[in-house]
Amino acid sequence: MPATQGIHHVGLTVLDIESARDFFVEALDFEVVGGRPEYPAIFVSDGAVWITLWAADPPAQAFDRRRCIGLHHLALSMPSSAALDAAYARLRDREDVRIEFAPEPLGDAGARHMIFAGPSGVRLELVWIPA
Repeated sequence: MPATQGIHHVGLTVLDIESARDFFVEALDFEVVGGRPEYPAIFVSDGAVWITLWAADPPAQAFDRRRCIGLHHLALSMPSSAALDAAYARLRDREDVRIEFAPEPLGDAGARHMIFAGPSGVRLELVWIPA
C-alpha cells in the first residue's frame, strides 16, 4: 500500500493573485473556497482539487519549463471530450491565455488533451480520458 493517498492541493505562485483567481473562476468554473489575506493566498477548487494561489513578491519572473526545477505543468481532468472542447472555446479568445496546442489525441486509447499557459505563464493541461 502506498504511503500517500493522492494530492491534497497544489500551490501556484502567481504575479497577480486577483487575476489568477478570476481566471480559475471565470475560465475553468472553479469556486473561491477560502484564503489568507495576510499571506496573501487565495484557495480555489473545482470540487475535486484545491489550488492555493500565492502572490509572488516583486520582482518575479515566470517559470521556464526548460531552465528551472519545479512544477512543469498542472493537469486537470475533464469530465468529457465535449467539456474539453467547450473549455478550449472559452480559453482561446482570452487575453490572459496562451494556447500551446488545441485539443488533440493523447496516445492510442481515445484520450484527448490540450496545454496552455494562463496568468503568470503557469502551464496547465486539460485531459479527458474515456472510461
